[in-house]
Amino acid sequence: MNKGLLAKQHAQKVLLLQGLSCANCAAKIEEKVRNLDGVRAATLDFVAQRLTIEVENQEETDRIVTEAARIAQQIEAGLEVREEEKGLPEEQLLTAVKKGELLRLGIGALVYLLALVLKMPTGLELLLFLLAYGLVGGEIVLKAMKNIGRGQVFDENFLMTIATLGAFALREYPEAVAVMLFYQVGELLQDMAVQRSRRSIQAVLAIRPDSANLLLGQEVKRVKPEEVPVGAFILVKAGEKIPLDGRIVLGSSTVDTSALTGEALPRTVREGDEVLAGFINQNGLLTIEVTRAYEESAVARILELVQSAATQKAPTENFITTFARYYTPAVVLAAAAIALIPPLTFSTAGFSLWLYRALVFLVVSCPCALVVSIPLGFFGGLGAAARRGILVKGGNYLEALSKLEAVVFDKTGTLTQGVFQVVEVVPAGKWPREEILAYAALAESFSNHPLARSVLAAWGQPVEQVLVSEYEEISGQGVKAVVQGTRVIAGKRQLLETEGIAVPVTEVEGTVIWLALAGEYAGYIRLADQLKPDAKQAINSLRQLGIRRLVMLTGDSQAAARQVAEQLGITEVKAELLPQDKVVWLEKIEQEKTAQEKVAFVGDGINDAPVLARADIGIAMGGLGADAAIEAADVVLMRDEPVQLVEAVQIARRTKQIVWQNIALAFGVKGMVLLLGAGGLATMWEAVFADVGVALLAVLNALRILQSQRLPDRDPC
Repeated sequence: MNKGLLAKQHAQKVLLLQGLSCANCAAKIEEKVRNLDGVRAATLDFVAQRLTIEVENQEETDRIVTEAARIAQQIEAGLEVREEEKGLPEEQLLTAVKKGELLRLGIGALVYLLALVLKMPTGLELLLFLLAYGLVGGEIVLKAMKNIGRGQVFDENFLMTIATLGAFALREYPEAVAVMLFYQVGELLQDMAVQRSRRSIQAVLAIRPDSANLLLGQEVKRVKPEEVPVGAFILVKAGEKIPLDGRIVLGSSTVDTSALTGEALPRTVREGDEVLAGFINQNGLLTIEVTRAYEESAVARILELVQSAATQKAPTENFITTFARYYTPAVVLAAAAIALIPPLTFSTAGFSLWLYRALVFLVVSCPCALVVSIPLGFFGGLGAAARRGILVKGGNYLEALSKLEAVVFDKTGTLTQGVFQVVEVVPAGKWPREEILAYAALAESFSNHPLARSVLAAWGQPVEQVLVSEYEEISGQGVKAVVQGTRVIAGKRQLLETEGIAVPVTEVEGTVIWLALAGEYAGYIRLADQLKPDAKQAINSLRQLGIRRLVMLTGDSQAAARQVAEQLGITEVKAELLPQDKVVWLEKIEQEKTAQEKVAFVGDGINDAPVLARADIGIAMGGLGADAAIEAADVVLMRDEPVQLVEAVQIARRTKQIVWQNIALAFGVKGMVLLLGAGGLATMWEAVFADVGVALLAVLNALRILQSQRLPDRDPC
């Protein structure tokens, strides 16, 4: 199948559902839109109020968007549905609590208290209770009637209406009004809690720069970042956000990188340094040459990742959504059985008694505690990770991180700094040291590999690339070129040997570039790389977290790999690997694990993209890592620090812990009250707590993930 053609036919649309407040309704909208003809996939992120639709045929997009909007407004009345405008912050998603709603509930509560306290004739007392009920619950009853007309029967509006009207029929007036009042107050508090989490989206989206100061000769023009071409020059003043990725050509300053990396300490930058969109210039005036279009910039990638992360739902989320779909109808049928079977079976069983028990059963049955708090828990985990500079591309990857059993590391740029220094040039035969270095530098001048850049830096002279012809770079091996008529081969020992050039069997410590000139072995260049400052701490902390297997796969020499592994305490090492060899070794490791265990690969280079895509969890170094690696990865560490992997695992495990606390809380309390209600030992008061109270507790518990800024102290080793 032609994947390129398929990609062109498919289209993706994102609808914003402003005013979405019912998690159970959200699940119904998602299911109905997913079942529309021509829809390939549909995911509704309740927290962000975003409905993402993948359409099979682009020509069908308008029809499907129209039908999806109709379904959404039919299931939850009052929704404002519109298409998302690409790149715009979604401030409009935040809906404030209406003062009118608070006033209505307040008056209703006052009338209810008057009816309770004052001694009045029965008729007047009933009138006051009905007035209070209308004020606090009229909206719910109206919604239930509208939904029944649309065929949406089993929702919380229906359950609360039946339960409270039944209580009125049984002359339990105070309980009927109290149930509706506490339900409304609980829903209000729950909405406020969810809105608080939505504001955290706002905090992440706030990193988006609004404008750029484009230099046009001697003039400065204020334009949108999307309008600035690559190669243009922009001016960034003190206090402004850097709007595009680029290189400083004039000026120096300190920049706040926390929005992208989570790093609190400012970074000093000067001429020649790379800076990313989203950094904040704290002082000084910077002139920056733009190196990436806005769509490819760091800030655009982060915004896209954050906004789309919730579309990748965790298995636990999917299970709860499916469970809720069958749970509510089943409980309604059980309530009907409780109300009807005992009175019809036993003559001593009073109908009003069993009807009351059935109504209690109904009030308890709403699955909101699960349907709201579970997605909110995973959203909180994704948000907490993003605040620390860890971008997780979905709840499914966050859940997978909590099951991590093995981590496979690349070496260069991942565990080491990837900044090599030439420490020794060892000539062989007739070739002098300076000539070997010159030939190597010219041959490597077209390569972006860290070793090539280090050789050029050691040579320290301007590169005349016109002297180089027939250049060829062999991935994971080295380069071949003709420099001023001389055939040059620079790279691994195997590269020279495949060309029929004998290389002495010499054990050299560190990273080595072997060199052949004019078909003869000419010597080698030895380079040294330094460990990242936190690499050893990361390895030790992962072991303390119970990660049982730590492996290093590298294309570097056996000697260099062994040296790094010994410093870090890694016992499993495979060296001198090509990119495809890394995939083979990763597959071997994955075959040795159980189905529930997960294997992560951590890398940063373009040659790591295949193995990042193959791993259960691909983790890329995002600050300086290659774009291909970041695209292929499931998790991006924006600070380029291995210890961020430890933080990611801690956040994932904490998220999983809180999610399962909510599941246990909801099932435990609801199950207990359902049994007590069926046995006549629970009243409406307990039922309201089991529904609204548990939902509120679960939401507040889920928000703990977003609020937790501090993780367990790092191991100082």
